[in-house]
Amino acid sequence: MKIKSKEFRVGEGEEVDLRKWPTIVKPAYGSKEQYHEMLGEHVTQLSALQQLLYASDRYAVLLIFQGMDAAGKDGAIKHVMSGVNPQGCQVFSFKHPTPAELQHDFLWRTTRDLPERGRIGIFNRSYYEEVLIVRVHPDILRGANGTRIIKFYLHLSNEEQRKRFLARIDDPEKNWKLSAADIAERKYWKHYMNAYEECLTATSTGEAPWYIVPADDKANARLIVSRIVLDTLADLKMSYPKASAKHRRELAAIRTQLEK
Repeated sequence: MKIKSKEFRVGEGEEVDLRKWPTIVKPAYGSKEQYHEMLGEHVTQLSALQQLLYASDRYAVLLIFQGMDAAGKDGAIKHVMSGVNPQGCQVFSFKHPTPAELQHDFLWRTTRDLPERGRIGIFNRSYYEEVLIVRVHPDILRGANGTRIIKFYLHLSNEEQRKRFLARIDDPEKNWKLSAADIAERKYWKHYMNAYEECLTATSTGEAPWYIVPADDKANARLIVSRIVLDTLADLKMSYPKASAKHRRELAAIRTQLEK
């Protein structure tokens, strides 16, 4: 299966009904070995494009990850961005606001962390996020100053979340990820789905689209996310800076010194 980014994109003005969006699709890989091969290829391509993004210094890229608890946000970021130079990438997580953040308006902490040109910024948002903030201010994250915004909603089913919670109980190294509060939130599943539908409907634009990524299959979700990021970067008009005549003469002089 070839991954086509547009199949997961929410069109501007499209009314989202998450019941009609799948949480699992036919995988793009045929085996575990093929998955690792495909992801490795994506990571290599992404590393090269990130280097070009940094060198061209024309655009910034902001990736926003949203989804229910256990949707796989951390894993997607970890695996997809594993080959990116840490100097050109920053990850921010937003949970309960700190006392310092409460002294500012509710958008201060996100606008403070927007990426500079040449860099990739990643916002990993938990379910504590005020999912309808951007609906109130739909222009706050438009592509200002050359920033290209890609928003991912990792679409997880209620049943798959239940299985992943049980797996966290069985794995001592993941016990810390689960608490009684997480289980209590499951009672509000329909409310969360309604809130996300409103948010996705109101804030997916041509400049800053949402992509609804089927998340029940973690491996396939990572391949879809990496493919969308690659397609977005490839569409940017980027090139390495060309050396001026003066710089070329300088380089020639340096070569002469080094070859002595």
